[in-house]
Amino acid sequence: MKLSRTNLFPGRLPVLLLLSCLGIVMLLLPSYVFRKNRAIKNDDTAPTITLNAQQLVTDLQAPLDMAFAPNGDILVAELAGKIRLIKKGKLMDAPVLDIHSKLVNINMGFDVRGILGFTISPKFSSDRKVYVFYCAPPTALKTDHKDVVAEYTLSANSTPVDPNSGRIIFTSDSPQQGNNGGCIKFGPDGYLYVSMGDGGGGGDKHGPIGNGQNMNTLLGKILRINVNSDSTYTVPKDNPFVNKPGARPEIWAYGIRNAWRFSFDKTTKQLFTSDVGESTWEEVDIIEKGANYGWRITEGNHCFNPKLNCDITGITKPIAEYGHREGVCVIGGYVYEGKQLPAIKGKYFFADWTGPIFYIQKTGDEWQRGKVTLQNYPANLKITSWGEDPSGEIYVITSPDTSPGNTKGTIYKIVK
Repeated sequence: MKLSRTNLFPGRLPVLLLLSCLGIVMLLLPSYVFRKNRAIKNDDTAPTITLNAQQLVTDLQAPLDMAFAPNGDILVAELAGKIRLIKKGKLMDAPVLDIHSKLVNINMGFDVRGILGFTISPKFSSDRKVYVFYCAPPTALKTDHKDVVAEYTLSANSTPVDPNSGRIIFTSDSPQQGNNGGCIKFGPDGYLYVSMGDGGGGGDKHGPIGNGQNMNTLLGKILRINVNSDSTYTVPKDNPFVNKPGARPEIWAYGIRNAWRFSFDKTTKQLFTSDVGESTWEEVDIIEKGANYGWRITEGNHCFNPKLNCDITGITKPIAEYGHREGVCVIGGYVYEGKQLPAIKGKYFFADWTGPIFYIQKTGDEWQRGKVTLQNYPANLKITSWGEDPSGEIYVITSPDTSPGNTKGTIYKIVK
């Protein structure tokens, strides 16, 4: 199978071209003053941490996301359209939700469309609601698919839910297959946050400035909406672009290429995200209200369009980045706030799709990055996402390859 960065979580060069790019010596671009002058060290200045992995469950079909119910049940989303239930450590045969009939036609050999993320309601114990981000067939001309966020109510006895029972929250046309974002989570404020990719195709060649900088589209953004209403959704009055001409009020932050996984730190409430790069740099950001994260002007800390002397006035700098000698697709994780591993408390853990696991920690005014070695963990696994349980312990979601049809997806818990 020919793998391409155009299809792997979106907007990538073909692998052969990518590999050749890894050997090119990149010249450092001039330094500029960013909106937030956070110091950053991009080499491995922090020590390597060795941890253990404990297999939670296997035989999942291309798993991409997970959530923990208050009663201890675990829900897992599979790319091809199902949400599965893990009860008392056992994977149940029947899905609690199967919406494959709602999805765009997926190539089971290779595709990055499908269910891309989900989350449960903050009141899940009483309302049983889940919110799902998926790729539906296109309804507009010259589009590849339609990104959809829908609300479903799961049954109390875990029997499968009617796929036609969902309430559509919002939809957005996507011009090309890749760069879909797809992470959705409730923030500490009770509002739903949604990551939207730039629409795919490479280089954000959508209009004169690209979707990331175009405030009149939802693409290339982090959104913040209120779904606790009788209508589809409402916009919180304190969103930064409410009543701003030429800007969608749903936008919380912009200049995003493909935020593949974000999370809220349980202690600080900060919103950490990874933003998948185009061809050279992967980055980690702390998302702040109204901030511009640079795409397509910048990729990481570096000019992208134009390649030299780009105007980065008002752009917020990432807190970490790494180049494509170390990986090709950043996978955002969590700040560890559990109790079982006090030595790593407060560190943000993330990974690259190709397998390396990293952490960053703040020392003074600097963010330092280190590597993580996992014991009792197979080599050569692809990391597709992370999970966090109510007590703050973290999990790694893996697959042996990128195929939506593979059935050997496995979840590991990080342990002592």
